[in-house]
Amino acid sequence: MEGSDELLLPVWRANLVLLTREVGAASRLARMMTFSASYLKLMLSGQREFSEEFVRGIEAVTGLPNGWMNAPHTEEEIPPNARAAIDNEEPQARFRGTAHPARKKTVLRPPEPIFGQSAPAKRIEDEALDAEAHRRQAYFRKVRELALQEVRRFERHLAHAPVELPSLRAKVEEVIAAADPDGPIQADLAGRLEQIEKHRHLLLRHVESLQALLTQLGEGDG
Repeated sequence: MEGSDELLLPVWRANLVLLTREVGAASRLARMMTFSASYLKLMLSGQREFSEEFVRGIEAVTGLPNGWMNAPHTEEEIPPNARAAIDNEEPQARFRGTAHPARKKTVLRPPEPIFGQSAPAKRIEDEALDAEAHRRQAYFRKVRELALQEVRRFERHLAHAPVELPSLRAKVEEVIAAADPDGPIQADLAGRLEQIEKHRHLLLRHVESLQALLTQLGEGDG
C-alpha cells in the first residue's frame, strides 16, 4: 500500500462504516460492489486493508461526488442520492476492480505434448473440456443468481416492513394506557414487543449469512 493510501485509510474506513451503519446496508453495498459481504465486513472491522481503486469505486457505485471519501463526514452529510442508492440497492455504476493490489501472475511454460498424442489433438480435447466447464459454470451462476434474487427480496421485506416497529409499539402502548392491565399482563405485552424486535434482527442476520454463503459459493473472497 502506498504512503498516501496508508494516511487516508482511517478516513476511508470511517466513511465506509458511516455508509453501512443501517441494518443490512453492508450486505447491500457489498453486492453493489460485487464483493462478498463477509469480505466487506473484514474491511469495516480493520482486518483487511483496501485501495484507492476500491474507494473510488464506492463513490461511483453509490453516486457520491469524486473525492468525497477522502474527508471525514457525519451522517447528515451523506448525500440523499447515495443513501437512496444503498437503501434500494441500485448501483449507479459497475465496479470491476479489486480492493487490494493485484498480484502478478506467474508465467508458466505450456506442458509438452504427451507421448503418442499430437499437440493439435490435445488442443481440441482441451477446448472441449473448457467449453463444458464454461457451460457448467454459466448454469451454476444462473441458478445461484435466481436464488440470491429471492433472498434479497426477502431481506428487503424484512428491512422495510409495511408496519414499522416504533409505530406498532406506540399503538400497543396506547392500548396499555387505556386498559391499565394488571402488572403481569402489561409485562407480557412489553415482552412480546421486545421479542419481535429481537427476532427480526436475528432473522436479518441469518438472511445476510445466507446471502454471503451463496455469493462465496464457487467464488474467492473479494
